[in-house]
Amino acid sequence: MTNDKTAAGSPPANALTNAPPRIEILLVGMNGDLRGKQVPLEGEKKIWDGSVRLPSSTQSLDIWGDDNDDITGLSLSVGDPDGVCIPDRRSLAAMPWAPEGSRQVLATMHEFDGSASFMDPRAILGRMLKRFEDKGLTPVVATELEFYVVEDDWRETGKPRPPAALMYRGEPNGFQLYDMRATDALDGYLQTVRSWAKAMDLPADATTAEFGPGQFEINLLHRPDAMAAADDCIYLKRIAELAAPRFGLKSTCMAKPYAEHAGSGLHVHCSIVDRDGRNILDAKGGEPTKLKSITAGMLRTMRDAQLVFAPFANSYRRFQPGSFAPVDLTWGFGHRGTAIRIPDKDGPAARVEHRVAGADVNPYLLLTAILGGILLGLENDLDPGPVTEPGKDAPDAKRLTHDFLTAVDEFSASPFIADAFGAAYQKLYGDTKRKEAITFLRTVSDFDYQTYLPRI
Repeated sequence: MTNDKTAAGSPPANALTNAPPRIEILLVGMNGDLRGKQVPLEGEKKIWDGSVRLPSSTQSLDIWGDDNDDITGLSLSVGDPDGVCIPDRRSLAAMPWAPEGSRQVLATMHEFDGSASFMDPRAILGRMLKRFEDKGLTPVVATELEFYVVEDDWRETGKPRPPAALMYRGEPNGFQLYDMRATDALDGYLQTVRSWAKAMDLPADATTAEFGPGQFEINLLHRPDAMAAADDCIYLKRIAELAAPRFGLKSTCMAKPYAEHAGSGLHVHCSIVDRDGRNILDAKGGEPTKLKSITAGMLRTMRDAQLVFAPFANSYRRFQPGSFAPVDLTWGFGHRGTAIRIPDKDGPAARVEHRVAGADVNPYLLLTAILGGILLGLENDLDPGPVTEPGKDAPDAKRLTHDFLTAVDEFSASPFIADAFGAAYQKLYGDTKRKEAITFLRTVSDFDYQTYLPRI
């Protein structure tokens, strides 16, 4: 791809415009990564026939791409068997960065007996949605994704650096929250992201500059289909990533790329609609007690599921007192400092906003955990405790952990997680993340040397 930092509108022409179009079949991995195959369009029939195969262990790979057969027993020790990639035609979308006519489709891994793989994130969310369907209920979901764009020399320097257009004498030019000068400075890149989203029929709405230099948020409109909402989010991440190199940039959903600047979150808005199209969270026309009860369900399960909301060692750097990343397990009406915010409690827009997850989260696992908490509140009459008022502390509130390994332990021991995700996936995810946490703890950093070597 050709870099063009000065472009104000459309990106430079793709050097592969004369290449033949293709279709890509994509699986979502444990860490929200996309893996799959490129197939020439003339061979796409085998995609729809369910003839595309990949090793089942593809969805057990850790952040480094290791299958960890020694702890999972899912790879070479059992012959690294294939699974069948079943495409979801609803997710079929254009690939505006590729030769004209190219398309992509998300798939779910299945066993040869026709059952969905226990480790496929889309299948895990699908099972949770079936539980709502059996109750005659439909979650209506929208996501808000924050991410950073950085200069493309990060591989050479080993560190991110804000876009030059937002710097003055090598330093960020102040905070950029809602600053139109920041969006104007990167207008070419942001226009490309929006145009690609439109070409893919993603329900992208507002784009705003956030606190950090080069940090932006793109809102996706609500969907009465949580699977489609997760698909939208994973596609948006891909668009942001693939558009960036055309402008000499890289996008990152790393939760805390800069110690001194804001972390990136992924907020989720959710309401619940019954068979008659009635929002049951509507405090006036619905079931008033349900709004508080599902809030309590999400708060009660938040520590158990924190490993999903914060899946990497870096994720825990985002949870800092005095930031917009919640630390306390609190709730409030219109209060952006709480873990669960209720933007509206009356009318069809009545909903909850889950504000804990980082941008690095796997959206399918995120929605599974959130909806599992909501389901707990729907099936029980729960009390979320006192509401947090603006300007007042919540001294008795429980707290999220700041420790990766503690989150692993609580996830692995949780009956709620076993019920929501399945015991087999609980073990796979927990064991894989435990290895990552221990590797992180064993790594001696430059900061260790800088601090301790001269003094101890």
